[in-house]
Amino acid sequence: MSGVKKPNDKHLMLFSGRAYPELADEVATLMGVDLVPTRALNYANSETYVRFEESVRGSDAFVIQSHAAPVNEWVMEQLIMVDALKRASAKRITVVAPFYPYARQDKKHRGREPISARLIADLFKTAGANRLMSVDLHAAQIQGFFNGPVDHLWALPTLADYITAKYDTSTMTVVSPDAGRVRVADMWSDRLHSALAIIHKRRDPDVANKVAVHEVVGDVEGKVCLLVDDMIDTAGTICQAAEALMSRGAAKVIGAATHPVLSGPAIERLRNSAFEEVIVTNTLPIPPERRFDKLTVLSIAPLLARAIHEVFEDGSVTSLFGGQS
Repeated sequence: MSGVKKPNDKHLMLFSGRAYPELADEVATLMGVDLVPTRALNYANSETYVRFEESVRGSDAFVIQSHAAPVNEWVMEQLIMVDALKRASAKRITVVAPFYPYARQDKKHRGREPISARLIADLFKTAGANRLMSVDLHAAQIQGFFNGPVDHLWALPTLADYITAKYDTSTMTVVSPDAGRVRVADMWSDRLHSALAIIHKRRDPDVANKVAVHEVVGDVEGKVCLLVDDMIDTAGTICQAAEALMSRGAAKVIGAATHPVLSGPAIERLRNSAFEEVIVTNTLPIPPERRFDKLTVLSIAPLLARAIHEVFEDGSVTSLFGGQS
């Protein structure tokens, strides 16, 4: 006998941080696997400790963490989990971050500013991550910040299928809430075969630092308007956009966004807004007390489960979106 033959079977292991274990549980159930038992705690001085209760040697490890507030705590926990996997000889480590942390800090607007989205990618790489997976990055160039494969998943099909089933898209106009989201709105327009409109924010020359005029570029009168964005944070911009559309004669306004950040006054603003319905995914947790009648939450877990399966089987993640990238 010339040597010892070892089995070459790949071994998928799924791990969850503490930010949103319910999403990881749903992904695990859809994939027919169990989450790896993990001991995680915070010491009295707020430092994080993590230890996995099973051997991870040689595994294809996927670490799921939703970066809700407090973002810094959950980033650090995921970094520590990746480091623990690397030191325990996991074969490959994929960071699954449905909502990429610090994504809005993707470039320098002025001197002496950081590019924090790049720093996050560098931290994950240094910790030992081989691959990143995320949904609807705020800026496409973030894919180039990580020195390794990045799976950029789209929530558009999940959201669009729901909207197509519930609304008549033949009379719908897709609306971008500002100039920066036109490309996203254009993708929506192609998907729904709907008209496109843009809200252009102009500043009142007589009032400093205040957006006073919302010009609607496109025909919205009598139309069902679908306002689309990648995230809703404090909801100020999107609620003002909805009001502008109604004042221009829209029949009704619907909102669709991937990431429900919903900070500060967002819930109250949306509850009292002109929206008939606000549709989001569960890339971030929304506790029961933060939900309201107009809010519809669709699960992103089936998309994550399919993407993880394709990566594990060395298949094509792009095939999940009809070959588009």
